[in-house]
Amino acid sequence: MKPRPPRKAVTALLALATAVSLGVVAMPSAQAEDPRPPFYEPPASLPAANGDVVRSEASEYYLDPLKAIKVDAHVNRVMYRSTDGRGEPVAVTGTVITPKSAWPGGGERPVIGYAPGTQGIDDKCAPSRQLAHGTEYEGLFVKGLLARGYAVAMTDYEGLGTPGTHTYVNREVSGNALIDVVRAAQRLPEADLPDDGPVAITGYSQGGGAAASAAELAPEYAPELDLKGVSAGAVPADLAKTAGKLDNSLYSAFLGYSLAGLAAGYDLDLAPYLNDKGEKFLADVGKECTVQAVLKFPFLKSQDFTEDGRPLADYLGEEPFKTIVDEQRIGERAPKAPVLVTHSRLDDVIPYEVGRDMAASWCERGAENVEFATLATPTHVGGAIESFPRVFLWLEGRFADKAPSSDCGSLG
Repeated sequence: MKPRPPRKAVTALLALATAVSLGVVAMPSAQAEDPRPPFYEPPASLPAANGDVVRSEASEYYLDPLKAIKVDAHVNRVMYRSTDGRGEPVAVTGTVITPKSAWPGGGERPVIGYAPGTQGIDDKCAPSRQLAHGTEYEGLFVKGLLARGYAVAMTDYEGLGTPGTHTYVNREVSGNALIDVVRAAQRLPEADLPDDGPVAITGYSQGGGAAASAAELAPEYAPELDLKGVSAGAVPADLAKTAGKLDNSLYSAFLGYSLAGLAAGYDLDLAPYLNDKGEKFLADVGKECTVQAVLKFPFLKSQDFTEDGRPLADYLGEEPFKTIVDEQRIGERAPKAPVLVTHSRLDDVIPYEVGRDMAASWCERGAENVEFATLATPTHVGGAIESFPRVFLWLEGRFADKAPSSDCGSLG
């Protein structure tokens, strides 16, 4: 087995990714005015099964926007069939990455279904485009998985890159897209992966929500997958309890993404609720990817954007918002695969109690292997730094068929 980078080196890489994600290191967006490339236009009809590949093309993967550091791997951009919130077929794009080196472990090479964190909702923010431009802030985390010999299947989610508005934080659609990119990777000849090999899923923040949703959906949606485990960090499992923390925070832009994404997923007309300033904010924030949005729209008060002057969180207990928000709640369906949930007590975006309550709810509903890791690093991004090395070790245990641990006895 190849030697792995020392822990200090991994930490340094993660710290660099964090600096980039916070805007400490200047990072341009992925071709700000670039029109949608032809690859991302879906055909008139889609293949018969979820996860079937519509088309693929060779792509590239850089760790920096200057394109000085190219990842030496087989990289393929894919379009595949998934299922939208109405149960209808939908074309989604993503990236499948296979190391060029042989799998150093026993058995067949595993595939990691990678759920990216918040990217933005404009088409240029799609991870498959940002990886190619060297602007994907999770690129170093993905590289850490490749260094361990895993293949990575990374979804762009519905409407991110492809036509339509990205359905940001929509539970079921996100989970479907994540599961189906794994299926697409297994069916893509260029990826040279087993069609029934071992699988794991991981994600943090928005990606944590998609990963947790996939854990809940997999037993019925994809029973054929050999799912060894799911790691979900800082999961926005209850949007009603998260919205208030985003308001007037560094991450005010995420509240705009959430509103636009939920409205798109449910054909909700927001005009009766937003004033002119609110409509402009939604339009402006929708043009920016995460780093730029955080820098441009910090510490905004949503009460300035509504017709009646109430903060957006106040609407979530009223219809039509209540039903929509309730449908996004994660924790009400027990996963069958082992799960690792990580969350920092000092998270400044998603309340710690939201992640812990989700894990406890899974245990109450009969999940047997729920490990909950309480982290102590300040901030949401800091939690990611502490989380990822732990995730790497946890995944090693799953693929080595070691018995998972569970904290269900102490989460009640």
